[in-house]
Amino acid sequence: MLKSKNKKSKNSKQSQSKLAKVAEILGLIEEQKKSKDWLLDELKRNHVKFKASTTANSYEILKSCPVKEIDKILTSLNYDDHAVSEIKTLTRTLHWFFTDVVGASNPTLSVKSQARKVNALTAFIQKTQTFKERDENNSVIQPTGDGMAIGFGDSPEKPLRLAIELHKILYKYNKTRSEKDKIYLRIGIDTGPVYFIKDVLGNDSFWGPGIIMTRRIMDLCGPNQIFTSPRIGDDIKKLSPEYNPIMHKIGNYSIKHGQQILIYNVYGKNFGNKITPKKDKIQQIKPITDPIKSQPKFEFNRIELRLDITNPKTMMTHHTYLWEIKNLSESSLENLFYDISGDVPRDFRDLNVSIKDEKNKELEIISLDSNKEHEKKFHVKLEKPIKKNQKGRVFKFQYDWEEPYRVFEYVFSSKCKKFKFVLSVPKELDIKNRILEVERELGLKKRAEPPAKIQYLSDKTKIIWETEKTRTLNKHEAFEFHW
Repeated sequence: MLKSKNKKSKNSKQSQSKLAKVAEILGLIEEQKKSKDWLLDELKRNHVKFKASTTANSYEILKSCPVKEIDKILTSLNYDDHAVSEIKTLTRTLHWFFTDVVGASNPTLSVKSQARKVNALTAFIQKTQTFKERDENNSVIQPTGDGMAIGFGDSPEKPLRLAIELHKILYKYNKTRSEKDKIYLRIGIDTGPVYFIKDVLGNDSFWGPGIIMTRRIMDLCGPNQIFTSPRIGDDIKKLSPEYNPIMHKIGNYSIKHGQQILIYNVYGKNFGNKITPKKDKIQQIKPITDPIKSQPKFEFNRIELRLDITNPKTMMTHHTYLWEIKNLSESSLENLFYDISGDVPRDFRDLNVSIKDEKNKELEIISLDSNKEHEKKFHVKLEKPIKKNQKGRVFKFQYDWEEPYRVFEYVFSSKCKKFKFVLSVPKELDIKNRILEVERELGLKKRAEPPAKIQYLSDKTKIIWETEKTRTLNKHEAFEFHW
């Protein structure tokens, strides 16, 4: 009899405990603005079998659940103090304009100067016809501190027209201002969906892939650039011939999470900036299987190598190659092949590679044949092919790569009539001057002749070495430069 009473007492306590937990769950559901539908989804997700009908109220459903499942639901609700209700609204697709002021948070500027630039941006946007004539019921605006995001619901032309109008106003403004007072913008344009949600104060706000992608496109811009996605660029070019001259495909760029996106650069008279940034640019990998066979026969009239140590601590070095090339083949020489290496692992995009011809025309890299950590091989397309026996053409190749071992090797890819090496190092750096001629097949090294010249200047030291006038260097000859 005593055991039966104890059992009933224990069951009664368990029942009271369960009801107390059910009451706590109901309170949390109401507090977190969750519904019975959420509760049913949660039970279904956890494969919970309960006796009550799905048409019953939340209390009856919870009361019919096993105690261990009640504990799971309670833990789930208590786990995150910041739990929010599920987003039930549908997304809206808008055409986005996202801008910010370049350098608005520059610590060298006073807070008043920074605020003045942000306030000026707001005033300039308000002056544009596109902004004045916008459909207020079909557009959204969100300040972002030093910039602004605007979504138009009616036409993909609206963000583009706003960007062009804004730039033309800025062009006039900057003409009368000192450099420190000029305003430079970055503008990204895209089309995409967002959710409309409540912010912490209960005001309407929006968030989603549309505005996120537009921000990432803007982040790729340099000063006074207008970039668009292919969604905008491809569609707008089809709308009217007037857009063709101002929309320029500039290739694929890398954005967050390893994604790639094709970018259009928008520029014309008094708007945009045609000089595109190299950072994050994706080189199209189209390997040319045999770079030696693919090149017509050629030789160098002269080669000059310049190494400038820009940071003694990391031994960051700015490399400059000057090649004067003569084509010896019947066929024209249409591209150049470069093969470089470095001591520190680097991605090709971080080397600041630049190749220009004798007219200072930037040349296009058409293939990245190797992007190993310590080795890069690539082809460059010439603006004008080099014809047979044409007077030597000069090309300037530059890049940045650390040289912590303080040894640079150069191997000649063809015959060279004249060669010069110039090394510039900051004055405070102790150097040794040693230039070795390398017999690569035998693994032998000897001091190169004649000796190098050393110049001690006020701010740097220079090492200059040239081959003798009577000497021609042959293909595969190699030298090491130590400092």
